[in-house]
Amino acid sequence: MISPRSDLEPARAGIDDPAPAARVRPPSGPGVAVAGLPRRAVVVEFAGARGGVAPLTWGQASIWRLTTWRGDDDPYFNMPWTLPVYGRRDLDVVLGAVRRLFERHETLRTNFRPGADGVVQQVARSGRLVVEVVEGGDARPMAVVREVAEGLAAEVFDYAGELPVRCAVVTVEGRPRAVAFGVSHLAADGGALDLLAADWRALLAGTEGPDPGWQPMDQALFEREGAGAERGERAFRHWRAVLEEAPRSMFDYPPVVAEEPRFIRVRMESVALGVAAEVLAARRRVSSASVLTTASAVLLSALTGHRRVVMQLIAANRHDPRIGVLVGPAAQDGIFTLDLPPGGTLAEAIRTGHRQALTAYRHALYEPLRLMAMREELGRERGGPIDLSAYFNDTRGGGDWPDLPAVEPPGDPAAIAALTARTTFSPAGSWEHVDATTVQFITGQARDACELHLLADTAYLPRTTVYALLRGMETLLVRAVAADVPLDTVAGLCGITPVERPLGRERSRADAAEDPAKAPDASAPVVAGTTGG
Repeated sequence: MISPRSDLEPARAGIDDPAPAARVRPPSGPGVAVAGLPRRAVVVEFAGARGGVAPLTWGQASIWRLTTWRGDDDPYFNMPWTLPVYGRRDLDVVLGAVRRLFERHETLRTNFRPGADGVVQQVARSGRLVVEVVEGGDARPMAVVREVAEGLAAEVFDYAGELPVRCAVVTVEGRPRAVAFGVSHLAADGGALDLLAADWRALLAGTEGPDPGWQPMDQALFEREGAGAERGERAFRHWRAVLEEAPRSMFDYPPVVAEEPRFIRVRMESVALGVAAEVLAARRRVSSASVLTTASAVLLSALTGHRRVVMQLIAANRHDPRIGVLVGPAAQDGIFTLDLPPGGTLAEAIRTGHRQALTAYRHALYEPLRLMAMREELGRERGGPIDLSAYFNDTRGGGDWPDLPAVEPPGDPAAIAALTARTTFSPAGSWEHVDATTVQFITGQARDACELHLLADTAYLPRTTVYALLRGMETLLVRAVAADVPLDTVAGLCGITPVERPLGRERSRADAAEDPAKAPDASAPVVAGTTGG
């Protein structure tokens, strides 16, 4: 566990940063749309209100572990990002807005360096930012800015010597049209980017609001003292209680020959699924996220035979008013568990799943290294590693689909079922290695349909199973609009073939939902391909 640095409190008071200012490198190379376009570099000097050194926040520490796991040459967690230039602004105004963005938000001018007690965040009070200006000419400005942003994000960051954000301005006939960024996940998550986008519009308009009141250095202190530390302790106790009873692995069955690359991601876009999820959410007075989370757990239960399902939920952690305005990474994993007893129905599962999801999100702020140590300790006590490689991640900004088509009459089962004819599937990437994931359900950001991705380890979920689970999600919820679905019928209804375990090979933990009196089998092997989280 990283202990508080003695210089944290002076940093909060605004002392000068002892570290040298860092530079941001321009794009490393043009793509098709930007090849040959005129470009030049300009220097923007910034001077913020304070600098200093502090421990990593828990959100930063979570991302740091993931970035270092993938290696020094892997930009997987970098994010291409673009912002429009509202109105007719000249280059000086746009560069001034970029300067103020860096001055107002300490996360944009932070290096990450080894300290006496582990990696620390080091905020530069002042520095120089190299911004490339790309003249788009006759090319479509938004096509150019997207490609420039991809290039900015395609190169790994030198976290000790480089700021975690790169920037370029795209112009047409000298007038700025958009700004491209390559953003390290150590600097921001989705919620932080939304805050920056709102600030950007105000800065361009010259209506700058009050300085941000909560920065990552403030969050680091909050997590180590008083209410923040107490919240972390409650989360730690909750995780321990769940992991003492959870299956050691959801994927405790023999693997098959994996594809090359081993991990695949498939996208489904389904208007029917979005409409059905919203109808069921309104009926049960829960969120559509809870409906999708529960349905994911139900499908995994049907596939693996586990009556007790355990998944990790990606929690934004922005309900706290302080963290709600924090520009920096705040997301961490929450632990979700759901018992699905014989004879139960989907409606009952959704009600319970909603409560369990809220509990998971409420306990998703904690010191990640300490939690990892606890997981390892429990694994030794239980006879093998605890594999938490099933995830649900809702990336929708507002938690809904604002442009879903209206169904007439509203909620009509036949009309919703007819929408399944519009469902599409497409590949969305493949990788040789993905940390700590056997399966991850991910809602995309489409506004007019439920965009559902499934990232899977093909050694445990072959491609045919991936498609069956995606289509099964749609089938399950569309059918549930017409009538409640018994859980024991889900596999047959959704075309899911339950896994087969060799004779004598038991599940990694007895499921209390199935037989509370059955003693846990701590000796059975855990064979899932990944065990991180």
